[in-house]
This record gives sequence, C-alpha cells and structure tokens, in this order.
Amino acid sequence: MSILFSSIKIRDLQFRNRIFVSPMCQYSAREGVPNDWHLVHLGSRAVGGAALVMTEATAVSPEGRISPEDLGIWSDEQTKAFKRITDFIKARGTVPGIQLAHAGRKASTKTPWIGEGMVPVSEGGWEVIAPSTLKFSDNYPQPKEMDETDMTTVLRQWSDAAQRSLEAGFQVAEIHMAHGYLLHQFLSPLSNKRTDKYGGSLKNRMKFPLEVAKSVREIWPHNLPVFVRISVTDWAEGGWDLEQSIELGKELKKLGIDLIDSSSGGLVPFAKIPVAPGYQVKFAEEIRKQAGMMTGAIGLITNAAQAENILVTGQADVVFMARELLRDPYFPLHAAKVLGDDPQYPNQYLRAKPK
Repeated sequence: MSILFSSIKIRDLQFRNRIFVSPMCQYSAREGVPNDWHLVHLGSRAVGGAALVMTEATAVSPEGRISPEDLGIWSDEQTKAFKRITDFIKARGTVPGIQLAHAGRKASTKTPWIGEGMVPVSEGGWEVIAPSTLKFSDNYPQPKEMDETDMTTVLRQWSDAAQRSLEAGFQVAEIHMAHGYLLHQFLSPLSNKRTDKYGGSLKNRMKFPLEVAKSVREIWPHNLPVFVRISVTDWAEGGWDLEQSIELGKELKKLGIDLIDSSSGGLVPFAKIPVAPGYQVKFAEEIRKQAGMMTGAIGLITNAAQAENILVTGQADVVFMARELLRDPYFPLHAAKVLGDDPQYPNQYLRAKPK
C-alpha cells in the first residue's frame, strides 16, 4: 500500500488516507448560510474519496467575512444548515472539517469574479478592524485599530464559533492564521505596528493569535484535532518568515494544536512569490522537523506520484489539495489506481470501477 492511501490517526480520529481537501472560498452564501452549492461542492469531494473535507474560510462574525458572499458560523440558521452537510460527509466515510476565520483588514471586499477592492458600507459592506490602521492596498477598506475591547469581543466570537461548529457536526477545526487575514496581521511586523503588549517583539505579536488558539482548543473536545493554517513566509523583506513560524509552531504545540497546515503569502500585495509545483512543501518539512509536530503540505500538488513522494520522503504527514480537486473531485479514486492501491468506489459507482 502507498503511504498516500494509508490511514492516519490524529487524536482519536482515524482518517482513511492522507488526501485532505483544502479550504477554497466559493463566494456563494447569503448571510453566511451554506446552501445546495456547498452541499454539492463539499459532498462530491467526500464521494470522491478524500479523507478530510474542509470548508472554505468560515467567518466567526459578520464583520469577519472576506466578502458579503462568504460562509459564517455565528447564527443558529448557519449551524443548522451546516449539519445537513456534515451528516452527508460523514456518511461517505470522510471527516468534515471547518476553517474558522476572521479577515481583519481584508474584509468587506468584492467577490473576485465581480471585481477587486472594497465593498462600501453603502453597498452592503462594513467597517473593518485590524491590529493597526494600515490598509492592505489603496482600494481596500481603511481599518480601525483594535482596542482591547475589540480583542475581547473577537476572542469570544472565536469561542462561540467553535462551539457552534461542534453542534454543526464538524470533527476538525482549523484556525486560519494565514493569507493576510486577521491573525496573520497580528503576527507579521509588516502589518502589526502596535506599541502595546500585542505588538513589537515576536512574543507580543504572537500573543493574540495564541489566545485565539487556546480558546478554540479549550472548546474543542480533547479527542478531536485542531489544526492551524499559517503563511510560513510573507515573501517580503522584513516580514513574517520561516524562523518565526517555527517558533509559533512550538508555542502552538504547547497549547495542544495537532497539525500545522503550511501555506504562505497573502499579507502584502507586492510580495514576489516563486509559484511552482510543490513550492511550499519545504515549509511543511522544516516545521515538522524543527517544531516537532505534524504538518500538511500544500501548493500546486497535482498528481499521485508527487503527493506520494512528499510523504515517502518525510516532508509532511498529509497533503492538502485545492485546484486539482476542483478540476477532479474524484482525484483520490484515480490516484489510488495509479499507485497500485484498490480504489474505494462508492457502491453507487461500482459499475464504473476500472478492472
């Protein structure tokens, strides 16, 4: 059996293989409520054989959404609607996961296929918050610098969202600290210019993200995993980098975080990112070695041999896949055949299983 299709246990949760569906924004919700699009989008990846299906960045508050069309988990209506989806995913033998997020200064922006930049308050947008008053770019909203009252409120929103996620049937929670969103904004010296206990030194910049991680881990049952997605580097001089990410990983491990989902970029629009197949895998490898915790590799992983090689060489424990699973929801079934494993087709699809 290949490593890619060997099972892996994290806490008490058994995953049937090492292919995890990465969070991918769909910009298709109304008032944060998941609908038939999300059921089919997430459900088809479970039918396709992935071990974990993760929601898109799901906002812990209305103001935490990237766009007005993003998912949220701050209301009873949202919680109930998600339950239908998690029930379907579990019935397929797949683990449902939710990525909890707050966009910070990158909130209240347009759906990508409509345009770029901010959605004004007059058109359904909202005022945004951040560690400092720096905009992401000229056409993004001007953020309000968070005071301690704001931080107390947001911290409570994360805890409440974690509780709702459990009620909705999710088994894995992932805390979004990547891609230039709120918690990443606290971490990076390029976006955090505070002079209080939440800014300046690495210890201070990590303080609020670690408070969030602690609050979610305390809500989440001990037998179920909590992941954290980070941008390991800003790809910009003077920004967040691998060395700081390793220190963050060590602190997250102390809090009981189980896996680092190792991405990069998103903090500043001028970053020079050397995008190529597997360009972020080295980050997962270094954090795995130096922070001593499980990691997931991500970044243009597009075929079975590439994914298997990442695991065989010990660069990561699992692979998160995004674009390839948009192109082919049944990639795991096809990959198993390529690697000489027995693809586990659903009973309804057995007549199509290759001989």
